[in-house]
Amino acid sequence: MKLLSEKATCNSHGQDSSYFLGWQEYEKNPYGEIQNPNGIIQMGLAENQLSFDLLESWLAQNPDAAGFKRNGESIFRELALFQDYNGLPAFKNAMTKFMSEIRGNKVCFDSNKLVLTAGATSANETLMFCLADQGDAFLLPTPYYPGFDRDLKWRTGAEIVPIHCTSSNGFRITESALEEAYLEAKKLNLRVKGVLVTNPSNPLGTTLSRNELELLLTFIDAKGIHLVSDEIYSGTVFNSPGFISVMEVLFEKNYMKTKVWERVHIVYSLSKDLGLPGFRIGAIYSNDDMVVSAATKMSSFGLVSSQTQYLLSCMLSDKKFTKKYISENQKRLKKRHAMLVKGLKNAGINCLESNAGLFCWVDMRHLLCSNNFDAEMDLWKKIVYDVGLNISPGSSCHCTEPGWFRACFANMSEDTLNLAMRRIKAFVESTAINTINQTSHQNHQTSNKKKSFSKWVFRLSFNDRQRER
Repeated sequence: MKLLSEKATCNSHGQDSSYFLGWQEYEKNPYGEIQNPNGIIQMGLAENQLSFDLLESWLAQNPDAAGFKRNGESIFRELALFQDYNGLPAFKNAMTKFMSEIRGNKVCFDSNKLVLTAGATSANETLMFCLADQGDAFLLPTPYYPGFDRDLKWRTGAEIVPIHCTSSNGFRITESALEEAYLEAKKLNLRVKGVLVTNPSNPLGTTLSRNELELLLTFIDAKGIHLVSDEIYSGTVFNSPGFISVMEVLFEKNYMKTKVWERVHIVYSLSKDLGLPGFRIGAIYSNDDMVVSAATKMSSFGLVSSQTQYLLSCMLSDKKFTKKYISENQKRLKKRHAMLVKGLKNAGINCLESNAGLFCWVDMRHLLCSNNFDAEMDLWKKIVYDVGLNISPGSSCHCTEPGWFRACFANMSEDTLNLAMRRIKAFVESTAINTINQTSHQNHQTSNKKKSFSKWVFRLSFNDRQRER
């Protein structure tokens, strides 16, 4: 008799992905300016550390919120006692208004349709439990966030079928790619329950166009399936085109009185826009009352603490602060993004043109020794172990083309980023020198072979002439 469950002993968590292995290598040898200057720089973690000073300044100016007080009176006992898993009304109201503000107040959100979860990871898994049974499939455009293999599949038993997108059109979603993925699922005898997209995209750092969103809504309408739009990077858009939420398109196209209205669900979090992943604030927004009801019940397994909800309800209700924060944070992201792009370009490396997120989709195809994923892994290992940079290989994101990598830029100081760029430039230059030397050596060998061959032909010819005489 087995003492552990199949779930505990199976290897379907995805922890052996190179995405997670890179983290493990970093943790063994983390870079530190003083304590470990030759260590690995973490560029595989999508954290936003650029605007902590704004958050800390607000906390200093609002000691009542940080001290769990209301009008100078302690509410510690109130917050310490059991809270309904529906969440604090004040926080849910502040959260929905903040979501509207990030989207330029073009759409409004109803707090009664919002379900709080312990981060976006929990939100996505909860939606899978609500929308799919074991063995059902969701279609995801590639490349996609490596953690989805864990978040969507591990405990739910749902399957992922990739929608193959390519660099030929900037990895944009096409109608043909959607149809091919749907047919592939059918061939595998999988029932397709929906499409899940990240907008802005992780790892591409691009926003979905209006045409793509309209295409997705038309597709799920025709197939009678769901659409999950993970919009946790919606506040990180720092360049045009601006962010368009799927909710905005639903209103524009008058889907409110159709069945599609209830089959579109949004995932959001404060982990990226406010840089608070440790606070574990996630949310599901759905127009389907049954989904809201079921997700709310499931949220009891991953609640957000009352103390956290109270503190952030005060912060998000301060509209003067949120307006300043959103604007300043986007400016800082734009500046840091430009630093990475410039540094890589200086090293002879280009990036996919992007306008959002905490990372760039980096094109290193020209550095591969051959055009396959084994060569990509060889290059990745050199970058991690020899260069000392942990970046995420495209294969971990299920990219169909070897040689693409995700590099994060918002989780470190400017000095650390500049050091990372000097390291990668030195690596590229040394690689080029080695290539030249190898080519020269090969040419020299070829030349010697030609000379030897010529001498051999001459001797053979001379001997033949001697025999003819």
